[in-house]
Amino acid sequence: MSNIKIFSDSTSDLPKSILEQHDISLVPLYVTFGEQDYRDGVDINTKLLYEKVDELGVLPKTAAPSPGDFATAFEPFVQEGRDIIYIGLSSHLSSTIQNAQLAANMLEDKPGTITVIDSLNLSTGIGQQVFRAAQLAEQGHDVPYIVRHLEEMRKHIETEFIIDTLDYLYKGGRCSGLQNIIGTLLRIRPVIKVIDGKMTPTNRVRGKREKALEQLLNNALALKDQMDNDTIFVTHSFSEEDATYVQEQLKAKTQAKNVILSDTGCVISSHCGTNTIGIVFAKSF
Repeated sequence: MSNIKIFSDSTSDLPKSILEQHDISLVPLYVTFGEQDYRDGVDINTKLLYEKVDELGVLPKTAAPSPGDFATAFEPFVQEGRDIIYIGLSSHLSSTIQNAQLAANMLEDKPGTITVIDSLNLSTGIGQQVFRAAQLAEQGHDVPYIVRHLEEMRKHIETEFIIDTLDYLYKGGRCSGLQNIIGTLLRIRPVIKVIDGKMTPTNRVRGKREKALEQLLNNALALKDQMDNDTIFVTHSFSEEDATYVQEQLKAKTQAKNVILSDTGCVISSHCGTNTIGIVFAKSF
């Protein structure tokens, strides 16, 4: 067993099989309906999240884990002398990284060390880095090497997704009511890309969903000669059929060794809604 322990948070959206195979631990973010707090992926899943949104007509609030949450998760490992690498949700989107660093400072007198890395990404854009960190640790690389690798890798992650409905952006206060009405009437589907750690609209696809899927695929395939051919993630929120189609296309048209389907967790889904689908990969560096 490696002396390095890899941590992330619940927004990394890695499949359970990868988490278990590589002994990756998660610290959950929170979703809150009224006075009730739920730990993402622990007390609530995405199916229940959507049921509650439909029932209540409002989106939950989301919140970072507290420094105490991180300290509780980290302490057993650093107490026994293991070195932790934590890779978390972009600091431009959440205070998660800040709180993880506060926990690391609280535990700096322990035998093991804690290194906090800002992924500058979300969903499997984080997951790509977490997966790579686990692989490198298993290969026997030390903490400084893995940190250097991830700091370079995060510059080359391509995270792009399409949002099927503006309803969740509207309910969450992220677009005006007029925009929501117009978007619904014209069937506009935003294309969102993560740039410098922030969610940035790059395009709007008007018309059928199939057209938006093809746009997403074509954007990824335009970069196929630049891809690191280890792993591509196809990440979705209750869009299994379309995600499987995208997965099959990427398997057929790229040289990737792995094209992995991944479900979005509650925090990401509460901001994007059902039928959101994304493609995430790293370019070679």
